[in-house]
Amino acid sequence: MTANLAIYTRVSTEQQDLEKQVEQLLDYTNRHYPDSNPSLFKDESTGKDTERSGYKRLMDSIEEFDVVVVRSVSRVSRSIRDLSRIADEFEDAGTKLEFKNEPIEVDPASDDPYSKAMFQLLGVFAELEAEMTRHRIRDSIQTLQENGFKWGRAPLGFKKDDGELIPMSNLDTVCTVLSMVDEGKMSQRKASQRLDTSRTTVRRALEDDNRRELYNLD
Repeated sequence: MTANLAIYTRVSTEQQDLEKQVEQLLDYTNRHYPDSNPSLFKDESTGKDTERSGYKRLMDSIEEFDVVVVRSVSRVSRSIRDLSRIADEFEDAGTKLEFKNEPIEVDPASDDPYSKAMFQLLGVFAELEAEMTRHRIRDSIQTLQENGFKWGRAPLGFKKDDGELIPMSNLDTVCTVLSMVDEGKMSQRKASQRLDTSRTTVRRALEDDNRRELYNLD
């Protein structure tokens, strides 16, 4: 099968071998897509605040590819909600996302009922994870208030009502976008555009310890 193909690989510790992963993925694509000449996107990071420039370049050009092959789900996602969002992005682009180590793929052209059912369940668990995040945020607000902390202006994704900090309907989106920036999956510029705010506001949310607690940024 001839396809406009991309490979994305990432290592997160000094003990992992990036080039070995690349060789494994090239061997995989040579067997499954023998006539393709894949484009390589690579990241080598040792912490969650490391800039993932390879991933950003891939997502900026995602519509140019028919298939993207990744070693495993953990290379692109750290949560169910994040994986659900990534699946939506690939489906919107009409690009197939294929994992070498797991029997999972996102294929916009597929009518396979198993794949459709799996991603329906993925959406259910993503919403459950989001609800758990909202509970943690409410607990964080209560703890900060009990410790006497007072906010000036309401942080991004919140409003104030008689001095009380109230989550707004877009808070889940705010948390997701800030998490992407924190993990190097999105630039502060794109995040500010996505959230219709300034880069200064985004940077403050990431650098202030109290705000990080509100947005569940571990």
